[in-house]
Amino acid sequence: MELVNRTEAPEYKRIEEVKVPAIATLTMDNRQPLYWINAGQQPVIRLEIIFEAGAWYEPLPGLSTLAMKMLTEGTRQKTSAQISEYFDRYGAFLEQQSGTNRASLTVYGLTKHLPSILPMIQEMLLDSVIPERELNHQKNITLQTLRVNLEKNNFVASRLIREKIFGKNHPYGHNQSPETLEAIQRDGVETYYRQRIRQKPFRVVVAGQITETEIALINQYLGHQVVEVPVSDNGADKTVNSDSSAVLLEKEDSLQSSIRLGRLLFTRNHPDYFPTLVLNEVLGGYFGSRLMKNIREEKGFTYGIWSNLAMHPNEGTLLMGTDVKRENTQETLDEIWKEIRRLRDEPVPESELETVRNYMAGSYVGNLNTPFEIADRYKTVLFEGLPADYINTYIERMRAVTAEQVQAMANRYLSDGSLIEVVVGGK
Repeated sequence: MELVNRTEAPEYKRIEEVKVPAIATLTMDNRQPLYWINAGQQPVIRLEIIFEAGAWYEPLPGLSTLAMKMLTEGTRQKTSAQISEYFDRYGAFLEQQSGTNRASLTVYGLTKHLPSILPMIQEMLLDSVIPERELNHQKNITLQTLRVNLEKNNFVASRLIREKIFGKNHPYGHNQSPETLEAIQRDGVETYYRQRIRQKPFRVVVAGQITETEIALINQYLGHQVVEVPVSDNGADKTVNSDSSAVLLEKEDSLQSSIRLGRLLFTRNHPDYFPTLVLNEVLGGYFGSRLMKNIREEKGFTYGIWSNLAMHPNEGTLLMGTDVKRENTQETLDEIWKEIRRLRDEPVPESELETVRNYMAGSYVGNLNTPFEIADRYKTVLFEGLPADYINTYIERMRAVTAEQVQAMANRYLSDGSLIEVVVGGK
């Protein structure tokens, strides 16, 4: 047996491209699209039914989330307990999510149980009765969670930066409050359910071990539902109204401060997306980033500091954040700007840039291991109108970014005064 020489690093293989299974498409009998990926080694399946819903369409923040949660809380035939027992019987479980521009009902289970699961899914989508008792229970849970979170500096700082970037009345900046949650009543939830979910346009995304038999079953149950034209939206003003003034929310008893810096950007379709993505990674997108080396390793001010690009179908943002001792707040802000100015004034050395490219390539491929992860990438392509080859050309386009482009993006999007500053705690 040959011993491994552990004094030598393992051979490194540069990742140049990624190839994922193609996604298949079917227009169901009711003209709703069905996308599926047949992959994986286990006989499991994930079925997602995705609606044009979420913050973009809700008149009150939190309404869409409650409406989605109520899908499992009772139908004309079954109580919430019976629905839960039904899925437990087949070893399946449900998730309901509501985001900025879409909401989804997702079921995970064994492929062989799909014929038994689909009738219950159909019943929940078409015959939800939104019981008053269960709605009040969900409201109370949400309300108590919100009240607890509002005591946390990092939660408040994240709310404030979104509000400052988009404006208080924009769907992305309109935050939940105890008052808005209390204002949500059963009639409002039922109206939203009928306007955005029940018999309204949807897309189905399926991943796992599936065959034409399962696809035919899905079409049988979901492809024969009547689909009506939805209400356009909630009529709210969608104009971004950024407020660039800094926010300092003092908390006298707070030992730490939460810092957020951010600005409005663009969507993934923008020509500056990939150069700005690499810029973000260099600045604070991974553990070896410049902000981590400075603020964590050299100064010892924090356990972690980050920056990221948050992309939505309509808008995008660049955000940075960290938590530090109150007395280190101003010096942390000064050091963040010091690193930003370095990126504006000096090209990133090729060795550092290559390390970042390699990390980004490995991270991207590492998140394409399962059929569910591949489906998640395809959802980004489908819902954000990206080119069909976006996934397979991602690494090539990322690796093509040069140091000159990174510097140009830093000067274009990280100029002095371009970032909104929020501090919760104190300086």
